[in-house]
Amino acid sequence: MKISTKSQYGLRAMSYLTEKNEKGKVSSLNEIAEAENIPADYLEKIMGNLRESNLVESKKGAGGGYTLARKPKKISVKDIIDAVGEMEGLVECLKEGKRNCKYEKHCVVKVVWEKLEKSLYSTLESIKLSDLDHSNKN
Repeated sequence: MKISTKSQYGLRAMSYLTEKNEKGKVSSLNEIAEAENIPADYLEKIMGNLRESNLVESKKGAGGGYTLARKPKKISVKDIIDAVGEMEGLVECLKEGKRNCKYEKHCVVKVVWEKLEKSLYSTLESIKLSDLDHSNKN
């Protein structure tokens, strides 16, 4: 499985906000983009997704920017990946709306993909933003 660039950027932006949130700071889009080396126009779309999913709040105007909408211990990696819309089944037959594979009646390996997907989602759900070690940044 490959984690999309969009998901990676979303997690990095949220990690950045977690670090700033601990200091009570609001972060501008450009600040996040520069600090995390993410193209600002791409980050703007990602932050829109995160805002729509109630993971971040935005404040307009002078001194505006982004903050976390919830405590870091209440936001999972899965929440972030779900918010940016990049998690779609590990294999074609597990993708949303494609659960009726033509080989389903005779497929002996589907159970492997289902268990792997369930394990992956469970792991992503168990990792919270508060679990990330922000002191490890260069």
